[in-house]
Amino acid sequence: MKKIEAIVRHHLLDDIKTALTSAGFHGMTVSEVRGFGRQKGQTEHYRGAEYTIDFIPKLKVEVVVKESDAQQVMDLIIDKARTGKIGDGKIFVTDLANAVRIRTGESGDAVL
Repeated sequence: MKKIEAIVRHHLLDDIKTALTSAGFHGMTVSEVRGFGRQKGQTEHYRGAEYTIDFIPKLKVEVVVKESDAQQVMDLIIDKARTGKIGDGKIFVTDLANAVRIRTGESGDAVL
């Protein structure tokens, strides 16, 4: 199993969700996160004063899939999240040793 974590822009979540569910990937977790990379924050103006927002708000989309489906999920997310501008986000992929469905006690790929 693979865990795919994608840090993306807020306004692209619906497109990502639609693409994943249309392709048959129905489970995901979405969290509000804040951070920065090359974007290094933003300068904003409020009542004539300039201030810097160091941590940019983003969304983290987490999807756990079979190893054979990982590339397809990454391709779908990239297709929907790419704007071509700095700040599009990142995708991290990790191996999962096991997962357990609490209700039934099933484990491994049966959980997916």
